[in-house]
Amino acid sequence: MSGEETDIKSGGCQCGAVRYCAEGFKRPSICHCRMCQKAVGGPFAALVVVENLSWTRGEPAYFQSSNLVRRGFCRDCGTPLTYEFEGSHIDITIASLDQPDLVAPEIQLGLENRLSWCEGLAVLPTRTEEAEAAAQDVFARIRNHQHPDRDTDAWPETIR
Repeated sequence: MSGEETDIKSGGCQCGAVRYCAEGFKRPSICHCRMCQKAVGGPFAALVVVENLSWTRGEPAYFQSSNLVRRGFCRDCGTPLTYEFEGSHIDITIASLDQPDLVAPEIQLGLENRLSWCEGLAVLPTRTEEAEAAAQDVFARIRNHQHPDRDTDAWPETIR
């Protein structure tokens, strides 16, 4: 992403109860601060500031994580969706976008809390070919109940 991006992009939570459209993408980042780690349950949060955000299905619940920040999430499945800095800006979680690969982080923030093992992630080994084949056999039996990465009304009854 170079400069300001104004294409409209859609996204939402894992179960499909909350969907959004966003535009005006700025400063895609990875934040390593402890508050972001706890909010997403991971080593960092991948976020992007948006100029315009509209909820197209449902609305998020909120947790006031500090005196200046509230975080939006799906009350049904728990997917983290927003980081909202009071009176300033709204970020959305990059991985909640339908096409998260289109918004690559350009900066890292909160380095004082970056987990030491994050620096070596790119060089971690992957499964052997045999282990990957065995895993694919297991994955083939999984029936996905997640909302698809697009807006649709044709989703499984189990998550309506």
